Amino acid sequence: MIKKIVIALGVMSFALAGAAFAQQGGIKRTPLQKVEFPDGYVTVTGLAELPPGAAAGRHTHPGIETGYVLEGELNLEIDGQPTKLLKPGDSYQIPAGAVHDAKVHGDKSMKVLGVYVVDKTKPLASPAK
Repeated sequence: MIKKIVIALGVMSFALAGAAFAQQGGIKRTPLQKVEFPDGYVTVTGLAELPPGAAAGRHTHPGIETGYVLEGELNLEIDGQPTKLLKPGDSYQIPAGAVHDAKVHGDKSMKVLGVYVVDKTKPLASPAK
C-alpha cells in the first residue's frame, strides 16, 4: 500500500513539475513510471509533447535527464554548449543541474521520451532564469 502511495506521489510530482513549465506553451506531459532507484534517487520516465512554436522554458533538474526524440524536431539549448538540432531517432543527455530549454524546430509538433534520475528529496524540475 505504501509503495502504491509513493508511486502515485512520484507520478503527481512529474505532472506538477511539468505544469510549472507547460501552462503557457500547451505542453502535454504524460508520466509513465517511477522507480526508487538507485539509492537516494528516483528514476522517472515520461512523454513530453510540444506544439509548433512551443518551448519547455529554461529549467534544471536535480539529476541527469536522458531522452529520445519520437516525433518532430527540436533545438536543445544547454547553457555553455552549442544548440543541438535533434530529429526523430536522436537521443540526448543533460547533466545534473544544467540550465536548459527545448524549443520546437519547424512547423510540426515534437514528442520526446524523457528519463530523469534525480535526487528524490528535491522537485523533479525547477525554473531557471
